[in-house]
Amino acid sequence: MNRLHLTFACGKSRLGATLDTAPAKTGLLLVSGGNEIRSGAFSGQAGLAADISAAGFPVFRFDRRGIGDSEGKNRGFEKSAKDISAALEAFRAIVPTMEKVVGLGNCDAASALMLAGGAGCDGLVLSNPWTIEDGDGQDAAAPPPDAIRARYIAKLKNPREVVRLVSGGVNLRKLVGGLRKSMGKAPAPTGLAERMRAGIEGYDGQVRFLLAGTDRTAQIFAATWPQDDQRIHTCESASHAFAGADASEWYRAQVLEALRAA
Repeated sequence: MNRLHLTFACGKSRLGATLDTAPAKTGLLLVSGGNEIRSGAFSGQAGLAADISAAGFPVFRFDRRGIGDSEGKNRGFEKSAKDISAALEAFRAIVPTMEKVVGLGNCDAASALMLAGGAGCDGLVLSNPWTIEDGDGQDAAAPPPDAIRARYIAKLKNPREVVRLVSGGVNLRKLVGGLRKSMGKAPAPTGLAERMRAGIEGYDGQVRFLLAGTDRTAQIFAATWPQDDQRIHTCESASHAFAGADASEWYRAQVLEALRAA
C-alpha cells in the first residue's frame, strides 16, 4: 500500500486529496462530515483508509472546497454535490483499472451523499445520517421517545440502577420528566430528511445504513426512517464515531462487506 497526496480540480478551485493504493477493482470514496479535514477527528479516517487499503481496496479522501488544503468557499454539506462528483472523477482517473466505487459518509457526509442521489457512486455506506435542520431548536436534537424508553428499560435491567432508584440516588423530578418524554410521539420527518429520502429513492446501487446505538443523531434518523428498512445495521453500543475496539472493528467489517458486495 502506498499513500499519495494530490490535488484535483473542482470548478476554479484546487482540492486537496489523499489516495491509499490497492489492487482491487472496487474502491472507497471517503467523504468527510462537518468541517473536518480528510484525515478525520484524531486521524480516524486516515486510519480507516489504511485498514481498508491493507484489505486490498483503494481509498480516496478529499477536503471539500474551503476546508483543509482545498481552495474555494465552504458552502456546507447541502451544497457539496459538485465537490463529491469532482472527487469521484479524480478517483476514477488516477485509478483507471477501478470498475466500481462505494461512497462512505458519516453524519452530514452521509446526508450529502443522499442529497446528491449517490453522487455517481455504485454503492453507498451511510452512517448516522444527519436529519436535523438549522433552526429546529434544542428539542430537535433530543433523543426520540423510543430511544428514551429503551434507555430506561436498560437501566431497569441493571441491578445497580435499581439499587440507586430504591435508595434515593435518582433525581425523581428528572426521572418523571424523562418518563413523560418517553410517552411522546416519534418526531415528524424534517424537510431535510424528506429531501434525503427523495435523493436516493430511485438509486440503483446497494445502500447500507450503519447506526450507532447510543448516538442521538442515529436515534433521530431511525425514528423518522421506515422501521422495516432491511438496509439498516445497528451497533448497539457504538458512539457517533464508532470509537472503541469492538465498535471500530464492527464498522470496518461492515464497510468491507459493502465493498465486496458492490
